[in-house]
Amino acid sequence: MSYYSDTPSVDDELESLEWYHFDLSRHAAEALLLSNGKDGSYLLRNSHDGPGSFALSVRAKDSVKHFHVTRKSNGYAFGFNEFASFQDFVSHFANQPLLGSETGTLIVLKCPYPWRVEEPSIYESVRVHTAMQTGRTESDLVANAPSLGTKEGYLVKLGAVVKNWKQRWFTLNRNELKYFKDKMFDEPIRTLDLTACSAVQFDYSKDRVNCFCLVFPERTFYLCAKSGVEADEWIKIIRWKLSQIRKGK
Repeated sequence: MSYYSDTPSVDDELESLEWYHFDLSRHAAEALLLSNGKDGSYLLRNSHDGPGSFALSVRAKDSVKHFHVTRKSNGYAFGFNEFASFQDFVSHFANQPLLGSETGTLIVLKCPYPWRVEEPSIYESVRVHTAMQTGRTESDLVANAPSLGTKEGYLVKLGAVVKNWKQRWFTLNRNELKYFKDKMFDEPIRTLDLTACSAVQFDYSKDRVNCFCLVFPERTFYLCAKSGVEADEWIKIIRWKLSQIRKGK
């Protein structure tokens, strides 16, 4: 609370929000919601786009989607709505709004994920403590973890043997691209290991629009999205994944 005014500052307003996670990174938000949240769980965090920019991270089944929230002089902007006050913005979420993304996925914002979660004060006792490798220095300590970078949605895929196009549900998580017969199926038809993928790019060789291809040693997969924007999003995130793989991350 400001010492110079009885009116709460914008920062004080946000800090009073139980599901505002401050500078939580995109990667950490995805890991948190995927491991401990449920379908429809969401949280608000700061965005890297600068002051007044935030990201709403929402779990949608097996992926996490991120949406822009912007703070303006007269309130907040989110989706197609603008809210005159912070209270109006928060009240909007109490009504469990329905969001639709470019993938055609509909997400109901069911429950906010709090930044304070009860945890036990229990620790393991150390019984063995010895060096497995000697002669190593601090420079040998390289922190490493695969980025999640999730995405999901319907794509139309060209068959390998029978050259027909079929709609499949795709999910991207870590370095795996899986496709399912449909969204409600738990077992994928196939899992593609992106560490073996050499390239992803728009494809104009097929008599279809919004197509792109993934090049593997044994086969090139041809996929089509509903729009050019959606195809571009798939290409960008897979290219980013491939760049991280080549860097050894």
